[in-house]
Amino acid sequence: MINDILTETKNKMKTSIHVFEEDLHGMRSGRASTALVDRLMVDYYGQETALRQLATISTPEAMQILIRPFDKGALKSIEKAIRDSDLGINPNTDSDVIRLNMPPLTRERRQDLVKFLHRRMEEARIAIRNIRRSANDDLKDFEKEKLISEDDLERGEAEVQKLTDQFIAQIEELGKAKEKDILEV
Repeated sequence: MINDILTETKNKMKTSIHVFEEDLHGMRSGRASTALVDRLMVDYYGQETALRQLATISTPEAMQILIRPFDKGALKSIEKAIRDSDLGINPNTDSDVIRLNMPPLTRERRQDLVKFLHRRMEEARIAIRNIRRSANDDLKDFEKEKLISEDDLERGEAEVQKLTDQFIAQIEELGKAKEKDILEV
């Protein structure tokens, strides 16, 4: 019973870390990255569709993203989605491809990105702590229902705390690496 809770808790925490990593990939650093635009939603014939489903996205140069739509009819919609997004990049259309030339990051923009990163890190830590609280509540319920002993409850809570510490350390590690990447000139 305790092992089931621990397994479920670990899986939920892994999912939270995965979501955090996806967010980090979408954050801009000093280089162009396809992750900046691949999840961008485009109005494609009245249907909101992720850009990665409408085009091939590549980085032919360190500071450029190349978008090659599968359907040339989607070109204008993709352009509009990029302009409307908060990327702050103007798309350059060249016959059947869109080029996004990434401007160099200013010191102020880098500091803003670091602040945003810290906010995301705190949200990820809160998600992990909420999972911990939920697991501990389940363990306490089992103890109240006499399904586990008080010693089992303490052991289970200690294991949940170990998992929490492990995943929060992982968030810190990922965050520090991304911060270094953002501040790198």
